[in-house]
Amino acid sequence: MARVHVRSWQAAYRTLLPHDYLDQLRPQDRAKTYDFASLDPVEFVATRAEAFEVLLVEDSPGDVRLTREASKDAKVHINLSVAPDGVEAMAFLRREGKHAGVPRPDLILLDLNLPRKSGREVLEEIKGDPTLMSIPVVVLTTSMSEQDVLRSYLLHVNCFITKPVDLDGFLKVVKSIDNFWLSVAELPNEVRS
Repeated sequence: MARVHVRSWQAAYRTLLPHDYLDQLRPQDRAKTYDFASLDPVEFVATRAEAFEVLLVEDSPGDVRLTREASKDAKVHINLSVAPDGVEAMAFLRREGKHAGVPRPDLILLDLNLPRKSGREVLEEIKGDPTLMSIPVVVLTTSMSEQDVLRSYLLHVNCFITKPVDLDGFLKVVKSIDNFWLSVAELPNEVRS
């Protein structure tokens, strides 16, 4: 089973509910913890005309292949670019060398355990760069370390997910990332240059 950490389920589900729903609740009800995961699944319809640009920073060819397969079933069109290590990821994001004409990603899926430059270093550089810091970053890693979770959030990751070890679980996690981040969440509208 995957462990998913997000900053605010209330903010996430605000997009599913009428804009003033939570404000209309009585104070004692507003303070309760709601188990949104037990709600029935909601179908989301993509309204965006162009494809979503996703950068997958992953050194495992098997995980890259599985992510590509899972993304094919997404409710929105996804252009998936892959960087096999941290150095290549930063060159892609800064549009250096062979990456000069690439589009800015709408979302970054980042493994922590990468060659040449770790995912932690990549996350720190992204969130420390004013031109990149607004891109949502989802850490998708095999690490189950609470220290990795804490350190990632201290570096302003948007979500931390531990990869399931089984194939079906992995595919479900990637599909849920696609469904949430590309269909439910509001992503910043950056000028694409």
